[in-house]
Amino acid sequence: MTLRPADLSDHPALLALWLQSVRATHHFLSESDIEDLIPVVRDQALTQLEVWVLCGDAREPVGFMGLDDNKLEALFIAPSHFGRGGGKRLLAHARALKGPLTVDVNEQNPGATAFYLAQGFKPFGRSATDAAGRPFPLLHLCEP
Repeated sequence: MTLRPADLSDHPALLALWLQSVRATHHFLSESDIEDLIPVVRDQALTQLEVWVLCGDAREPVGFMGLDDNKLEALFIAPSHFGRGGGKRLLAHARALKGPLTVDVNEQNPGATAFYLAQGFKPFGRSATDAAGRPFPLLHLCEP
C-alpha cells in the first residue's frame, strides 16, 4: 500500500469509498442521515481538509484520511480492506506529519473507538451531539 496526497480527480472515488465504509460501520445512521452527510463530505471534507489517499496494489484508493492541522477529521477504509493495516498506516503518516493527534469518534461506533484506543489514544471529553448538533455523541480522544 502506498500513500499520496489527494487531488480533485480522486474525489468521486473517495466519496464512493466513504459511502461503502460508512454503510459498513455506522449502523446507528439511517440511510437518510447518510444521504444528508454526502454534501458535507463532498463539498467540505474533501475540499477543505488535507486529504491523503491510501492506494492498494493496483493503485486504486482503498482508504483516506483528512487532517486539519493535528486533528484527524476523517479516516475511512474500504470494507474490502478492513483489518489489513491501512488505518494504522494512515495514522503513522499523520503522526509523522503532525505529531500527536486528536480525533473525535462517534460513541455509537464501537469498532472505531476500539481502534483508536488500541492505537494509544486517550479520552479527554465527550459531546452529546456531533459538530452539527445531531444526536450522535462524540468521544474526544488525544494522544499523550
